[in-house]
Amino acid sequence: MPKTVKDLIIEIRNASELIIDLAYSSVLYDAGDIAEEVLELETKFYELLNEIRTIATLSVRRVEDAKKVAAILQIANASQKMSSAAGDKSALVLRGYKLSKDIVKLILSHSEETILKITVPENSQIAGKTLGELRFQKVTGMRVIAIKRDLEWTFDVDKNTRIMKSDVLFIRGDPNMVPKLYEFVLGERRELETACELEIPELDRAVDALIEMKNLSELAVDLAYSSLIYDNEDVAVEVVNLESKVDNLKFEVERNILLASKKFEDPSNLILILEIAQSAEQIADGAREIAEVLLKRMELPPIFRDAMKRTDEVLSIVMVRNDSRLQGKTLGEARVETSTGMHVIAIKRKGEWITRPTANTRIFAEDILIAKGPRDGEKELVNLCSAITKQVP
Repeated sequence: MPKTVKDLIIEIRNASELIIDLAYSSVLYDAGDIAEEVLELETKFYELLNEIRTIATLSVRRVEDAKKVAAILQIANASQKMSSAAGDKSALVLRGYKLSKDIVKLILSHSEETILKITVPENSQIAGKTLGELRFQKVTGMRVIAIKRDLEWTFDVDKNTRIMKSDVLFIRGDPNMVPKLYEFVLGERRELETACELEIPELDRAVDALIEMKNLSELAVDLAYSSLIYDNEDVAVEVVNLESKVDNLKFEVERNILLASKKFEDPSNLILILEIAQSAEQIADGAREIAEVLLKRMELPPIFRDAMKRTDEVLSIVMVRNDSRLQGKTLGEARVETSTGMHVIAIKRKGEWITRPTANTRIFAEDILIAKGPRDGEKELVNLCSAITKQVP
């Protein structure tokens, strides 16, 4: 059965997010196998974009149709820009460029999330069970974001997804939970070494800015799609603001890398940091182009918004009220993710963004939570915050 526009848009959205995640991981761990997965996934991604462009072009019969198609093409082109930026990083890994071990440790010591690729062995205790049966996220503190089985990808991973032997799992979460994850999946405990001996203030500042760039650019992608889903210009404006902040951070990274390079015998070790920064800027640019579809009031076909509504995950925007049970508690204490299934990906507090909040992040009244998760978890999050979200019309 041929894919519908709805199917294609869902796949494009999910694949673009996965490519961005995996490309960063391939650079961080000098993982040629993950880099190859990125380029393979990027090829399939381009096929999806070509399909949707073909369908969009064939649907044009009148000027009115052309205007609506232009919006879809802009979204497709922006998605391609983001995918290409990520793919370029992985291509550098395959060409032999890599970060030194000390720089990797420095980045990990500053990071609150990491991404791993693990193959399920035949004797694994998780083989043959669903993620729900395993209580995977609760036990490991990490989330399976995609699965590759033979040549097939699964992006819409949920509690009913069954794990089989030889599955390749792509997992995201707190670096501190990596030893527990390996023990759960492989039956052996492995440590993730993050202690770094580098003491270069300029490099520290560059890495801080780099991680913020990465986090804000990924947040911009989520919010760009969200602005379309909710038909919310305020969210689209936030994407524009984020893109501007990412641009400013890029200059900060470049300036500090130039200063730090004087303290390295071989400053070529710093090239990939600049490439990651460049990629984050291009990803944020792509997100802005998606948001501008709404800000420029480009007309979208109803089928597009319907396709976004039908994704298994939703991105919700909820304000914490004074009477909320969350007030003054950490996300862990309130068991937000456990009780609602919604993963808080960012918090806006008095104009500033907290990206990648952890279980130890404390919540206060008037915080705006940006959360992603199953549709049926959205109401539970609203109740927990004692607030009202803007409903999709």
